[in-house]
Amino acid sequence: MSDHITVSGIIGTVPRRSVGKNGAPITSFRLASRQSHLDRAKDEWVEDESSWYSVTTFRQLATNAASSLSKGQHVIVSGRLVIRTWSNAEKSGIDVDILADALGHDLTWYTTTPVRSDASSKTPAEQTGPEQVEPAESAESATAYEAESRQIDRSDDGFVPIDIDADQDAYARLDS
Repeated sequence: MSDHITVSGIIGTVPRRSVGKNGAPITSFRLASRQSHLDRAKDEWVEDESSWYSVTTFRQLATNAASSLSKGQHVIVSGRLVIRTWSNAEKSGIDVDILADALGHDLTWYTTTPVRSDASSKTPAEQTGPEQVEPAESAESATAYEAESRQIDRSDDGFVPIDIDADQDAYARLDS
């Protein structure tokens, strides 16, 4: 069973581009999402705690994401929710991943002008190289990624785990 989720938030790390075992592009980043609600007793908006997600994109979406997104931007992500537990000698935790089917800038914050990517403007018969995708291959890539037991290396992407109890302003700093 897989759950589908749509989340809006701020990109919290520099999007990292890599290549999968089958040569397909992969782009991943961390997404911080936080909601607010109106406290009617105080008649003011109150910010809730941040939720953090690891977002992974594949194939043409990965190529377009790598060239379009950067840290600090507001985006909307839609995809399959994958929750994994992990542990090492020192600690354990839960990774909440979104295997993205679609994503884009949040138009609450931006205006955009769409530019068709090279592979999107070609017919399937004209596509060559890694952009030519059979639907089953795309599903296999996501399944292989999901099944892969991995320790995430975040040494180059600027990701710093945040203790929400100790650092209530972490989300606000991303927005600046």
